[in-house]
Amino acid sequence: MKSWWMMMTGADTVLEQRAVALPEPGPRQLLVRMRSASLNRGEFVAGHGLTKAGAWKAMGGEGAGEVAAVGNELSGFRPGDRVMGRCQGSFSEYALIDAAEAMRVPDGLTWQQAACIPMTYLVSFDMVVLQGRLMAGEWLLVNGVTSGVGVASLQIAKVLGARVIGTSGSREKLARLESLGLDVGVCTRAPDFAPAVMQATGGTGANLVIDTVGGSVFAEDIRCLAFQGRFAMVGYVDGQMHAEIDLEALHAKRLTLFGVSNKLRSKAQRAEAVPSFVETILPHFATGRIEPQVDRVFAFAELPAAKAHMEAAGHTGKIVLAIDS
Repeated sequence: MKSWWMMMTGADTVLEQRAVALPEPGPRQLLVRMRSASLNRGEFVAGHGLTKAGAWKAMGGEGAGEVAAVGNELSGFRPGDRVMGRCQGSFSEYALIDAAEAMRVPDGLTWQQAACIPMTYLVSFDMVVLQGRLMAGEWLLVNGVTSGVGVASLQIAKVLGARVIGTSGSREKLARLESLGLDVGVCTRAPDFAPAVMQATGGTGANLVIDTVGGSVFAEDIRCLAFQGRFAMVGYVDGQMHAEIDLEALHAKRLTLFGVSNKLRSKAQRAEAVPSFVETILPHFATGRIEPQVDRVFAFAELPAAKAHMEAAGHTGKIVLAIDS
């Protein structure tokens, strides 16, 4: 089968399409004929540590397709089922998905839409619901709201009844998100958005902040937080890994700071949130209340072009590979 692999060097990444053996499913795994997979910036950023420098790795972390074979300890799936899930090596014609991570594709979704869900929306679910504890009527601030995780967080927040402020360097991209319920768009890439946040929230600040950008906006985010506010760190595309922290604000406002990463989690820990996500969020995809935002679809052979499109930061939502022939 065909599969995309990557090696990260000190300054760049090298992509290579290989012919590799078809994998065999373990006792509690599904072999899936991948129909579509989506890109996640963290795979291509050295600081995220998802790919070790100097080592080749099968690329792709989420996707959707048809079950081709079922592990001998499973009874809930059968060949032909439409499934999606987080998995290693999703930029391949076939991939293995642990049954604990597998979800059935909601009716009405295309393969490309389904490929946007497993990692991106579960990460946002972790930030917004499980750790962020966002409630109806509260304010969410998302730095880089037009990214895949940013859009997913916006959509989940609106389902919860929250209000959302988003920052982006593009007025055009912010305007596209108005139809998804973005309450306030702040056009900036600089750490200067606190006044706009305080004005929008009547001076109270944001109850939850999601930082997809990195250390360059961290101090400004702390200034934006309300009393007992929560802060989620999910990315650092700016490459700035260190930032000063206002200890007085942390102390006096009783703030909670947390990170969102699967890097050090076990398989069991990664799968813990799946049942709750399937029960509380996945039904909204079936009804159309949440619609995955596909920015652009690339052919399987065009992964280098898809990567370049992502790095140009011109997209809103998710970039997808169409793997089906």
